[in-house]
Amino acid sequence: MDIKCSVFIAASVDGFIARSDGDIEWLHQPEYECPTLKGLSYDEFMASVDGLVMGRKTLDKVLSFPDWPYENKPVIVLSRLGVTLPESLHGKVDVLAGDPAFIAEQLAARGMKHLYIDGGQTIQAFLGAGLINEITITRIPVLLGRGISLFGPLGDEQSLRHIESSVSDNGFVQSRYQVVPRTAN
Repeated sequence: MDIKCSVFIAASVDGFIARSDGDIEWLHQPEYECPTLKGLSYDEFMASVDGLVMGRKTLDKVLSFPDWPYENKPVIVLSRLGVTLPESLHGKVDVLAGDPAFIAEQLAARGMKHLYIDGGQTIQAFLGAGLINEITITRIPVLLGRGISLFGPLGDEQSLRHIESSVSDNGFVQSRYQVVPRTAN
């Protein structure tokens, strides 16, 4: 299958992507304001992807934002139970069910070459299926103590090859990794 799957996400230093209730407001603290963030910017990353794949819980969080942030990108929501979409998202969001390999095959058949994989459970499922090629994590200088884990229990060990790291003046540390295919370990 000729499709690249990448993760671009922020996490607390202790590895959480959200509080236990899904809250991500901790990402938007005034002390994190910084005129220039170093590393791969969100806009640069978004320009490189053909579409986003997320789970229903991530969609629920995104729907709480004041505006839909993905106007020019197709969004695929994974749900076995279906999702009721607001009228404004018809034609912008597809709902699919299936394992990660099936989803990736379906999207590759649509001509997609690079997918943004978002949301804890979705990232874990695609990583477990050996489909994640690159991970960009921006560590936010906070310890949440508990919450929704970025990786959770992965089962098998997974090797990563460091691409680059950068440190911004506000304390954000961004690291990019290539996921080493398990057959190459």
